[in-house]
Amino acid sequence: IDQLLIHQKVELVEALSGFENNNKYEIKNSLGQNVFYAVEDNDCLTRQCCGPLRSFTIHVLDNFGQEVISVIRPLNCDRCCCPCCLQELEIQAPPGNTVGYIIQTWHPFVPKFTIQNEKKEPVLKLQGPFCGWSCLPDIDFEILTLDETAKIGKISKQWTGLLREVFTDADNFGVQFPMDLDVRMKAVLIGGCFLIVSMLLK
Repeated sequence: IDQLLIHQKVELVEALSGFENNNKYEIKNSLGQNVFYAVEDNDCLTRQCCGPLRSFTIHVLDNFGQEVISVIRPLNCDRCCCPCCLQELEIQAPPGNTVGYIIQTWHPFVPKFTIQNEKKEPVLKLQGPFCGWSCLPDIDFEILTLDETAKIGKISKQWTGLLREVFTDADNFGVQFPMDLDVRMKAVLIGGCFLIVSMLLK
């Protein structure tokens, strides 16, 4: 697999009431076939009070309902003016077996992240567009080599239309990576999609 589409399911009750629900996602391959489902897990108080900063665990399930990936995000800050308490994720595949981390790197204008392996050794970089990125209709986060000289993939938010953008927090995200990339790093980059979703949509 070298490409996946992550589709956030529309929550009509949330759109009408403004009451934040746990997010649910369908993950499809390039042929449009469902390969995974993902469900956010946290409590009601956290969702309502912390919004986009909230901690969560996302359970990624295969078509048989077996959990294959856990994405764990602690409660942290997301402001570019504050270089402490930045975003981080731990990705486990299968649950209980850490395969990598995504750690935000402080930068005043550009969202930057380091992709680490299970030993917290840097492997790849992830970089978004210049400040103001959350307002753009289509957004690309480039997956870069560690020295940032070559682009090897991307995580993209795709415009879904005015009504859906305004009245719901549902979006489509795609992730592209090399076919021969280590499967553990693919799992980490799937986790990266959920971090970007949480940072962009609220």
